[in-house]
Amino acid sequence: MKKRIFLIVLDSFGIGEAPDADLFGDKGSNTLASISHSKKFKADTLAKLGLFNIDGVNCKEPLKNIDGAFGRFQELSKGKDTTAGHWEIAGLVSEKKFPTYPNGFPKEIIDKFKEATGREVLCNSTYSGTKVIADYGEEHIRTGALIVYTSADSVFQIAAHEDVVPVELLYDYCKKAREILCGEHAVGRVIARPFIGSAKDGFTRTSNRHDFSLVPPKDTILNVLQKNGYDTLSVGKIKDIFANSGISEYIYTKGNKDGMKKTEQYFEKDFNGLCFVNLVDFDMLYGHRNDVDGYANATAEFDEWLSSFIPRLRKDDILMITADHGCDPGTESTDHSREYIPLLIYGNCIKKNKNLGTRKGFCDIGKTIADIFEIENSLDGISFKSKIME
Repeated sequence: MKKRIFLIVLDSFGIGEAPDADLFGDKGSNTLASISHSKKFKADTLAKLGLFNIDGVNCKEPLKNIDGAFGRFQELSKGKDTTAGHWEIAGLVSEKKFPTYPNGFPKEIIDKFKEATGREVLCNSTYSGTKVIADYGEEHIRTGALIVYTSADSVFQIAAHEDVVPVELLYDYCKKAREILCGEHAVGRVIARPFIGSAKDGFTRTSNRHDFSLVPPKDTILNVLQKNGYDTLSVGKIKDIFANSGISEYIYTKGNKDGMKKTEQYFEKDFNGLCFVNLVDFDMLYGHRNDVDGYANATAEFDEWLSSFIPRLRKDDILMITADHGCDPGTESTDHSREYIPLLIYGNCIKKNKNLGTRKGFCDIGKTIADIFEIENSLDGISFKSKIME
């Protein structure tokens, strides 16, 4: 079967607290509701796809006629981070929570990292990514020591000025950290956070961020498709999240606008399989910085792009729009939030006005994609292909 599926992840676009949100300190979180009150918010195209008809979404009036299928999904994995969310979307539930370090990394890890890089370490604490370079940037430039920090997520982040530590060298340090962080300390991601600027004029993170993830312990939809001869295209940080496992071709991006542009490049390609896209700005630039208007405006920009993308879809193309977790910019927290995610599905072969209700498991998405391609698989989840296909 020849078919193209575009799976677009709006990074952190949650639609309301999950039933277990209180266990993650996220009671009351609702990313969509928070941004919907902004004057910058506009989602006419998303509304036509059923965004405001999803169960539990009541921040805007639902429409009577919806152009496709829609539903909300509850996460099963033991976390609320990027890696667990994307892996589960791809059909792999993480039964074990990735380790987090609210008090910083243990001495044994830091000592190994210092020995491997030949550099001292600054900070080693939970920190905001923009504040940590403001507080430690000058000392880093003066001493050459690396800024190591973490967050509520399972991440080991290394910040360094591009004039002090060239980007490729920073990537090498991250690879060394990735080798060290194994076993009980196998964090979800090691992240390079290069920055530029000066203490006088202020420091700014650059788009040369790079993630070094764990290799998924089992096959995901990417591996399943690739093993069966289908194309698996990655746009944005998808390649990094899956440690390049199961990916046949990739393009990195520099923000949402570039991500949409790169998606169009693949749209023009006569591929047969899955184009997996991550639009990172929702989370990185706006959710984590509690920028409600910025998040709302990013939604409006995506919605406008979507209005021109949808009419160009080919007869057998399928579009799926979802998220990997929440990051409510309207709460005091700057961390990810445990929320339901939306799924909007459009295509000539997709039923109209089809409400999938509430489903347990992001993994149903990957399972359904495999089913659409008629591939036998052992992915986690339950397919809903029969509910959405004409």
